[in-house]
Amino acid sequence: MHNSPIGESTVSNTRVRDSMESLQPGEIVGTSQWVTVDQAMINGFGTVTLDPDPMHIDPVWAKENGPFGGSIAFGFLTVSLLTHLLHDALGSNPDRDPHQNGFYLNYGFDRLRLVSPVRAGARVRGVFRLAARLADERGRLVSKFDSTIEIEGEERPALIAIWLTVWVPPEA
Repeated sequence: MHNSPIGESTVSNTRVRDSMESLQPGEIVGTSQWVTVDQAMINGFGTVTLDPDPMHIDPVWAKENGPFGGSIAFGFLTVSLLTHLLHDALGSNPDRDPHQNGFYLNYGFDRLRLVSPVRAGARVRGVFRLAARLADERGRLVSKFDSTIEIEGEERPALIAIWLTVWVPPEA
């Protein structure tokens, strides 16, 4: 997460919004830094989602009984990293003033595939390309991102998706 002094996030996010608005479909939005998906992150995700699946939260069980030789991240944990990875790729700060900058909301997916498991301890990063942008009937900006979460050292990605977001403009 990017930390910035008070006031800087508004300027930074205004620049991000301006640069997002200037992007044309087909252009690369950016690539995030690598993020380590460690066992503590996986366990925490299992706790908050009330999912005690031993393939994810019990490394000994997963090594002895699972198909991947050890514990792996929950697929929905991988999906949930998209927001952080996009903020990182954009250099944006999620702590922003929506009254000045508007705000982005998750709108869903046109396509989502979990291609490869993310093993505990692996590093992942997001690669994003603006696939399309259109205004909806309420004047909101809908953006489609071709999104890939790569696994360091792996040929196949963890995730590929067409991710939809909606930019809601600031109130007049």
